[in-house]
Amino acid sequence: MSKKKSTKKSSSMAQGGLGGFLRQPAGQITVVAVIALIIYLIASASGGTATTSSTANEVTVDEAYEMYQSGEYFVLDVRTQEEWDEYHAPNTTLIPLDQLENRLSEIPADKDVLVICRSGNRSQQGRDILVNAGFNATSMAGGLKAWYASGYPTEGQPAQ
Repeated sequence: MSKKKSTKKSSSMAQGGLGGFLRQPAGQITVVAVIALIIYLIASASGGTATTSSTANEVTVDEAYEMYQSGEYFVLDVRTQEEWDEYHAPNTTLIPLDQLENRLSEIPADKDVLVICRSGNRSQQGRDILVNAGFNATSMAGGLKAWYASGYPTEGQPAQ
């Protein structure tokens, strides 16, 4: 008596390897789910410096002026001493950007921070330093040039 060979098909994973698995709907769904998870993890990691507060990363000059007027924000100017001496917004604090990391203790931890500079570039850098240090900070687009051009109060005036 001879034994008959089994003619049953084996599972597609055994028969076709990874290719067979990927031809099945369950395999395709698994791949899509893994890719979606990777994208989610990458997006979450890149946003790791964001705070949970509703304060925006950057505001317009008009929004910044409303924040300034409210008195609820610590307004930090990160320009140089020379720029500050020329003109600045009243009732703001000067800590030049290159000194900011060493002077974080001078910033109140119980207030949101509005960071300003001359044109808006250094204020973004200052905001990022503060956010990374655990502060809730936002920067002002356009800087004090736009502030002055909008007619908002300054002590002194820019050189013409």
